[in-house]
Amino acid sequence: MEVTLSRKEQIEHTATALFKKRGFSATSMRDLANQLGIEAASIYSHIKSKEEILQRVCFRMANEFFEAIDQADVRDASASQRLQAAITAHVKVLTKNTEASAVFLHEWRHLSEPHHAEFLALRYRYEEHFREIIRAGIKAGEFKVPDEKFAVLTILSALNWIHTWYKPEGKMNAEEIAANLATMLLNGLKQT
Repeated sequence: MEVTLSRKEQIEHTATALFKKRGFSATSMRDLANQLGIEAASIYSHIKSKEEILQRVCFRMANEFFEAIDQADVRDASASQRLQAAITAHVKVLTKNTEASAVFLHEWRHLSEPHHAEFLALRYRYEEHFREIIRAGIKAGEFKVPDEKFAVLTILSALNWIHTWYKPEGKMNAEEIAANLATMLLNGLKQT
């Protein structure tokens, strides 16, 4: 069954692909209109600005990350199990839409205030969820890490490049990638 997108959704989808390919700054409204096969002026009957699209992509993706991690987290599980679930949730969101993931991860810097500050606060809150899991693992004796912030940045850095190489038709599906990455990252954190 083929899904029909509204014109606003078509604009957002096409802009997301262009932002990933060219970057936000290098993509003009004229580029977007040409890609859609419409006049540039007609875009403005659907959106206010190019930044509105960036805001929609960044904050929609942030919501998807929060929903996924909240659904995956089982507070009474071990820290290792919680971290594996968080990694899996993160990978699933990244691989669901690699174009939007790339824009979310790299183009947020172009958000103007107050959206930029709001985005940074969300990012801090999301990373804090991972830090809390690491702290719980240290307290329980599951993890031995010198710096919880460094551990979280290492984990997220390893995960956040998936959008550059993931292919749905590739050797591993998203679940297998998540399981393999979680195993590799966790084995580097567990005490011997």
